[in-house]
Amino acid sequence: MVIIGAGPGGIYAAYEFVKKAPNLKVAIFEAGHQLQDRKCPIDGKKVLSCINCKDCAIMKGFGGAGAFSDGKYNITNDFGGTLYEYIGKRKAIELMEYVDEINIANGGAGTKMYTTAGSEFKKLCMQNKLTLLDANVRHLGTDINYRVLENLYAKLEHNVDFFFNTAVDKLEIIDGGFKIIAENGKSVTCEYCIASVGRSGSKWMEKVCEELNIPTRSNRVDLGVRVELPAPLFEHLTEELYESKIVYQTEKFEDRVRTFCMNPHGIVVHENTNGIVTVNGHSYEDPARHTENTNFALLVSKHFSEPFKDSNGYGESIARLSNMLGGGVIVQRFGDLERGRRSNEKRIQEGTVRPTLNATPGDLSLVIPKRILDGIIEMIYALDKIAPGTANDDTLLYGVEVKFYNMEACLDENLETCHKGLYIIGDGSGVTHSLSHSSASGVYVANKIIEKQ
Repeated sequence: MVIIGAGPGGIYAAYEFVKKAPNLKVAIFEAGHQLQDRKCPIDGKKVLSCINCKDCAIMKGFGGAGAFSDGKYNITNDFGGTLYEYIGKRKAIELMEYVDEINIANGGAGTKMYTTAGSEFKKLCMQNKLTLLDANVRHLGTDINYRVLENLYAKLEHNVDFFFNTAVDKLEIIDGGFKIIAENGKSVTCEYCIASVGRSGSKWMEKVCEELNIPTRSNRVDLGVRVELPAPLFEHLTEELYESKIVYQTEKFEDRVRTFCMNPHGIVVHENTNGIVTVNGHSYEDPARHTENTNFALLVSKHFSEPFKDSNGYGESIARLSNMLGGGVIVQRFGDLERGRRSNEKRIQEGTVRPTLNATPGDLSLVIPKRILDGIIEMIYALDKIAPGTANDDTLLYGVEVKFYNMEACLDENLETCHKGLYIIGDGSGVTHSLSHSSASGVYVANKIIEKQ
């Protein structure tokens, strides 16, 4: 049994194999480092911004791109992926709850579960043309999330053969199974193979699907900015809900803009995907590591059809433009954006919001397409009605934030491809878009394989 990728999907699949089929020989190939060796060189002193490491320690390695996230596990079918379309809504929720139990048993005990059920904010949002999506949210925090991963690795390392810093080059079909060939020349054969390569493995997954004639469907790309503002402005939401997924339909273009990845008292961070520097956010459970700010993304989803289908390529081109103009991430005051002028160091330093990320002051209107930027501005004014102060001049906007989604591989109800024994799970499948859905997909496929033993 070979698993390609040690992100959430691969980890929880391996956990199930070790727990329920201990005699099954399992190997995991991972392009990145072991958890303890994953170190970003940005230290805030000598290294202030992304230096384009060959393999980004934030995006690759044990734990995947979620290892240094703020550890939010959203238990819902309303967002985070379409796993329920394959396995059913009830089963999807049951698996996400099971993953939550594993996390609690491995270091997550004592963390809080938030819920939108019965929230007064749902009515408040409705009154202001906003929609609050339903979810239960377990917030581990970046620090506790790391601890959970440490404990999971300790349970797996003596029962699973890990090959770190071993990127897979080719996946071939052979008699009785598959052959996995790594870039360093190492190769193994197996009867079953689970591909769980995450978003950073999107190009590799596309190549494999093309080579093995696995049908695919184009997916979307999410494009927008990360907002940073004083934490008290959103405390009435974050203290009760923590992660509030709010959707707004713009009046001008009728596009859907949504909040994403809310980090109370958090920090804004760089993210490097295949050499493209974008922005994200983290937050910690430990109060000693809290900041005075809250950050969240505002994203607009774009789907493309004939003749253009490369949604990821579209997002990449915009991110590269931002990198070209700003040398990385650009930051702009909302007031400057509205006045049609670029931000500079002086105005940001004189503002009331202290940036938590070293970014280049600039003009996002030179980077983000007008239609998307107009939608983001509309959304900021809509949020200002339920969280007054959101549209203040000193609110900071970092750009660009891009969520790349893999093309969606055509899979059956077992998440199995047209090649029996080959499964594609996690965000690399285009089916899941979150920690909880990805982890649940790993558990699901592992049990399907165990049933065949």
